[in-house]
Amino acid sequence: MTKNNLVVPVVKWVGGKRQLLNEIKKYIPKNMTVYYEPFVGGGAVLFDLQPEKAVINDINSELINLYQVIKNDIEELIEDLKKHRNEEKYFYQIREYDRDREKYNKLSSVEKASRLIFLNKTCYNGLFRVNRAGEFNTPFGFYKNPNIVNEQILRAVHDYFNKNDVVFYNKDFEEVLISAPEGAFVYLDPPYDPVSDTASFTGYSKDGFSREEQIRLKKVCDKLDKRGVKFLLSNSATQFIKDLYCDYKIEIIQAKRAINSVPDKRGEIDEVLVRNFD
Repeated sequence: MTKNNLVVPVVKWVGGKRQLLNEIKKYIPKNMTVYYEPFVGGGAVLFDLQPEKAVINDINSELINLYQVIKNDIEELIEDLKKHRNEEKYFYQIREYDRDREKYNKLSSVEKASRLIFLNKTCYNGLFRVNRAGEFNTPFGFYKNPNIVNEQILRAVHDYFNKNDVVFYNKDFEEVLISAPEGAFVYLDPPYDPVSDTASFTGYSKDGFSREEQIRLKKVCDKLDKRGVKFLLSNSATQFIKDLYCDYKIEIIQAKRAINSVPDKRGEIDEVLVRNFD
């Protein structure tokens, strides 16, 4: 399939891999039966590779709803996006919807997807973050002209989803990977192990991702390895992660902090790429 350069992430996502794609692509196998990505987030790797057969998952139900709407209801989504206004008062009105679950649940899937794109494009730093109650809590961004209705990109992603066999799930990562067959390739980009006690970011979902979850993920990787499934995993280069995956091949790469409320803390940091194949 010819690659479409307009197929790129439709939302800005903390931990996004766009600036690391060249490093990551060095370790993508040339042949795979199916591509799995259980922590898809903004989908930078997925959209760059554009595999013909893919199983995509994320624990964030709003994000998976967005991708399903882009696939199935693109015209309705584009029309609904046009109603939004880049105004502070309006932003907080839309943000407040998830404070009232009864009100939020009355929104259609298209309206929920439209709300997510609007908040992502107009909130501070494009930072998707929820509190322990699962409520979006990033403030207004005060941008002059945010591109809320990027119709060209949305249609390109819609075409990719519909011209290929792309399946979406909103499940636990382990449940999704049970079905990964021999010959498949899995790219894993979980919430990172914090580099310090104050660096932890668990706001993608209300449940967070603890070191116990990191250990559970490693055990899943061991099962994949035994089944002949190739995997590549991204994480922070903490001693904990390096020790955890010491039986596998580990590459240290440099990454920039693309999103941080303090500009001086947006420098380069070490990350790891872990794989179970040559």
